[in-house]
Amino acid sequence: MAGTRTKAAVAWLASVAPDPGAVRREWARNPGGMALLPAGRRWDVLIVPGELGYPTLDVLTRLLDRPGPVLADFGESRMGFFVAPGTASRWVGTGIRGIGAGAWIVAPRPGSAVGGVRWLIPPDGSGVLTDAGLLELALHEAAASRGTRGGR
Repeated sequence: MAGTRTKAAVAWLASVAPDPGAVRREWARNPGGMALLPAGRRWDVLIVPGELGYPTLDVLTRLLDRPGPVLADFGESRMGFFVAPGTASRWVGTGIRGIGAGAWIVAPRPGSAVGGVRWLIPPDGSGVLTDAGLLELALHEAAASRGTRGGR
């Protein structure tokens, strides 16, 4: 089952690349490799500082069986929440960066971690994304709870 999910996730991620076959071949040859993928086609990514991202992910996982894909970067200082295409151009939020049409992300093959970049919630190939409205509410709740704990 996990192998089928990984294959579906690889196909879903690779489908946005200019040459999907090249991405699939590279990941097959080097499962620890990275792919440069364009945002804005099937998903945008909202980049959140790790100190806010982790509590936000905790809130989301309490509300949903499975949020959309989430990446963590080198040192886990930032997290990327996959949201619907077009979200990045409309998002207004201090300290949150939107990656959308015309921008690219670096992604490891689902099931692997490369140089510190890893999937916290890997894609499953179904196209499930985190709802931007729900993400915004989770960000607010996470920020508020951090404030009540003295910023920890």
